[in-house]
Amino acid sequence: MARVGGALSDEELAEVWRDVRIDHTNKLFYRGLLEKELRLNRCGDCGWWHHRPKPVCPQCWSHNLTATAVRGTGTIHLLIFLHQGPPTEGVSYAPPHPVVTVELDEQEGLRFTSTVVGADNDEIAIGRRVVLDWTERNGRPYPAWRLEDGEATS
Repeated sequence: MARVGGALSDEELAEVWRDVRIDHTNKLFYRGLLEKELRLNRCGDCGWWHHRPKPVCPQCWSHNLTATAVRGTGTIHLLIFLHQGPPTEGVSYAPPHPVVTVELDEQEGLRFTSTVVGADNDEIAIGRRVVLDWTERNGRPYPAWRLEDGEATS
């Protein structure tokens, strides 16, 4: 990819994410991923964060929303191990593949789901602190989590 997410036209962005439905509500989220920045919507009126991108604030119904980078720290809220699934680049189901939902430090209830990298499965547990890291899938940056005491790759 010659240009980062912000320099791409909407058409080019849609081509990079051809397997995802890109629209005006979520395009800044996907541009952020290309720049290795996890951007979630934040309301400019009440300050409420939310994810998945929506055209209005679910707290106050304002349309004054901005895709804003999160700090990338949080606590594992939910943990599952996938023993099988569709073939996916960078995913092995033996040992089982970890999937975690992390409650982000920005706001109680603000959560983001991805995988944990750089840790053995027996180290991953609900309540563990994590930091945002990145992996690559299908030639695109993909957000992942690393245990807080682990060594970041980005």
